[in-house]
Amino acid sequence: MNYRSVPDASNCVITGGRSTRSSTNTTEIMASGDAFKVSSLKGKVALITGASSGIGAGTSVLFAKLGALLALNGRDVENLNKIAKQCTDCGAAEPLLVPGDLTDEETVKKTVEQTIARFGRLDVLVNSAGILAMGSIEATDLAQYDKVMNINVRSVYHLTQLCVPHLIKTKGSIVNVSSINGQRSFPGVLAYCMSKSAIDQFTRCIALELACKQVRVNSVCPGVIITDVHKRAGLDEDQYAQFLAKCKQTHALGRPGEVEEVAHSIAFLASDAASFITGVNLPIDGGRHAMCPR
Repeated sequence: MNYRSVPDASNCVITGGRSTRSSTNTTEIMASGDAFKVSSLKGKVALITGASSGIGAGTSVLFAKLGALLALNGRDVENLNKIAKQCTDCGAAEPLLVPGDLTDEETVKKTVEQTIARFGRLDVLVNSAGILAMGSIEATDLAQYDKVMNINVRSVYHLTQLCVPHLIKTKGSIVNVSSINGQRSFPGVLAYCMSKSAIDQFTRCIALELACKQVRVNSVCPGVIITDVHKRAGLDEDQYAQFLAKCKQTHALGRPGEVEEVAHSIAFLASDAASFITGVNLPIDGGRHAMCPR
């Protein structure tokens, strides 16, 4: 943000909780603590899952740049170590690494226990771990359905449940990584769409349950983002290239998104700048949610 172009706020008058601005020019409001809120997570303890790749990895590095203290979970230990190095290369403190599969209940418990043992508290939970699986009602067997729901929903529920007591103490926040597939219906990704719809409802319900305890809960709902998730779901190079090219028609902005664009939205929702936002399922999708599906 270019602070030099921000209107002067020195003559703002606060009335009834809102400000009325005179027409004079100043930069005081952006030189105040309000600017710090927007650009900093300094000192906040954040647990980020799915941190070894994609959105989780990008979010981890951004949080490190913004001053957060990090506990990182991911299944790929080698990649997780690479992300940790990127974090320390930014000047951040050494992250706590808790690798493992969150469908394993003991791994979930260990992740929370080690985070609290290391930092003594938890301010932010980012539930980014998840998988994409292709398949229609005719092609998705129960094994695949269970795998998707266990990773994308059950593990998120379990980890969040164990983190909530600690987040209540800090009046912290939760950001769930959902998908625009939870809001719009698409053929051929049935279990995935169902799982993300569940995450959106989970987000709204616990936002209401925890609001009285000043814990905020929101989700981001990405459209097509350039990561390896589609290839891991079965697309080859040619299919993936065609899929990305189609984004010119399926996304109003005419392109797929970048990991950093989602990460910045997560950081905003986790920060004090979003202190009056809860229960939101925020599309980060280049306008795809507003378009007809075909």
